[in-house]
Amino acid sequence: MALVLALLSQALARVWRSPGSSARHAPPSRAMEHDRAIEVYDIIRTIRDPEKPNTLEELEVVTENCVEVQEIGEDEYLVIIRFTPTVPHCSLATLIGLCLRVKLQRCLPFRHKLEIYISEGTHSTEEDINKQINDKERVAAAMENPNLREIVEQCVTEPD
Repeated sequence: MALVLALLSQALARVWRSPGSSARHAPPSRAMEHDRAIEVYDIIRTIRDPEKPNTLEELEVVTENCVEVQEIGEDEYLVIIRFTPTVPHCSLATLIGLCLRVKLQRCLPFRHKLEIYISEGTHSTEEDINKQINDKERVAAAMENPNLREIVEQCVTEPD
């Protein structure tokens, strides 16, 4: 019964947040930000967890509510992702952040600035990880490591 209620609640939340409902009454820029946030979520929800055979959406590491988009210029947006690791001591939180960054850099069809954070209070070393995944030089160095690059590719590649 709890599963049915959770699924119903999730379905209703999607309908209430759909672009056709609340966005109709929002100012044009707010409606566009909402549309962009849904677009971002659709890209990141299929990223696979590095340890488990599940997606980040299935594990609730990312949800629609973890994506925020703000217009910062003409056709340019600030995309903020706040993800929640499955456990407070998750050893792969940095890798998950790297996967989010790589997939969004490759797939977002609009100009953007990207900020990725661990949701406040959900990880024991969130400050350090937030610095790492938002440091361009560290990200570039990580992606030069062939083993790490292979893991990221496995996580961000869409299943057939």
